[in-house]
Amino acid sequence: MAEPLEEPLKELVERARQVRENAHAPYSQFRVGAALRTSSGKVYAGCNVENASYGATSCAERSAVAAMVAAGEREITAIAVFTDADPPGMPCGICRQVLLEFGRPGTEIVAASPRDLRRITLERLLPEPFTLNR
Repeated sequence: MAEPLEEPLKELVERARQVRENAHAPYSQFRVGAALRTSSGKVYAGCNVENASYGATSCAERSAVAAMVAAGEREITAIAVFTDADPPGMPCGICRQVLLEFGRPGTEIVAASPRDLRRITLERLLPEPFTLNR
């Protein structure tokens, strides 16, 4: 693995690894788990849930965000994503945009696999995001 993680990020990676086991991926066989921490310190997890109508598939990151929102929370401080990919798989474009809605430029993202991990901030992951001018 790359650089050592601080304990709060280690916990997120472990939760993402665990929830990955619950993924429903009969079509791609690509199971993903995600765990995020909010500004209140609570952790929410999600896994990918595929559907024969591929557009109806829910990514792990968006599943975790949905659990967070359903619980009444709105601010992500860090998220870990766990896959078997080598190198570890980063969030897809749709998930990047969703994370932007609830994160900040410095929100930490850890992509992990059994063999490696990558760390990046949301700002670096999505450098020129689409936002509504309010």
